[in-house]
Amino acid sequence: MSEATSEQKTWLNGLLFVLTVLTVCYAGLSWSASFIQAGDTAGADLLVSPGRVLHDPRLFPLSALYAAFLMTILVGHELGHYLTCRRYGVRATLPFFMPGPPFLGTFGAFIRIKSPMSFKRQVFDIGANGPLAGFALALPTLAVGMSLSKWAPFVPSENVLFFGEPLLFKLLSRLFLGPIPQGSELILHPIGWAGWVGLLMTALNLLPIGQLDGGHIAYALLGRRARRLSVLMVGLLAVMGVLFHMTWLFLAVLILVLEFRSKMGFRHPPVLDEGAPLGRKRTVLAFVIVAIFVLSFVPDPVRGVGLLDLLKGHAGGF
Repeated sequence: MSEATSEQKTWLNGLLFVLTVLTVCYAGLSWSASFIQAGDTAGADLLVSPGRVLHDPRLFPLSALYAAFLMTILVGHELGHYLTCRRYGVRATLPFFMPGPPFLGTFGAFIRIKSPMSFKRQVFDIGANGPLAGFALALPTLAVGMSLSKWAPFVPSENVLFFGEPLLFKLLSRLFLGPIPQGSELILHPIGWAGWVGLLMTALNLLPIGQLDGGHIAYALLGRRARRLSVLMVGLLAVMGVLFHMTWLFLAVLILVLEFRSKMGFRHPPVLDEGAPLGRKRTVLAFVIVAIFVLSFVPDPVRGVGLLDLLKGHAGGF
């Protein structure tokens, strides 16, 4: 890569980072408004008008907290990958951060690996250290956010979205806030929402598919058999898109298109020691990563928007 090209890529990394910070700050306004107006309505408005930000000085500081904690999780995740690549002498780009929709603010981030990984331990460590770092930051973030959250009277509203709860979220909710009071709804602090999004991003990256973090880990554990697991997982995503959330169906289609355009067909680039054992330490760590996935994954990030739900709603309109 020429020096000019390298500078251009670094400039792009910086621009995407700044844009993502801005979109994450904007997303934080929704969670901040929801937290401040607790008791007036349940859930969060997806869009907050600029006029309201100017008239309510409490919104932006809370939004900035959401952005600071979430960006710390994302940066930590990508640094886990990048620094491990540097340790093994594997060439990789700086992280590319992706701005996202109003209620999240980001689609996460990724690095591009520019040189081959030669050994299984490299594949495993590069794949695992990102989600391990991200989870290590998301866990205390969610705990802090949960400790600042509160119960409020539940007020039904047609314009409110309800979000799914990962297993870890439910456990921490019971620990910090106790059982749900009758007729009440949990109003999550914006820092808690940063932890929730951090868990969602961790779980998505740990899906055992292709070139995702989970795909690297699965290949290091299973070798070429990981391809079957990838195909099975894409099928499960399609089923979850029908039953739980349409995004899974779109993700399954996108993965299929990308995998077959790359001509890899879910096959991982081979390493020199493909048949060698991974070792006890990394095998134990793999079970820890599976536990993290189970604790972090939520099949219905937004409730009631599976394909079946949409079809039922459409049929009910006739």
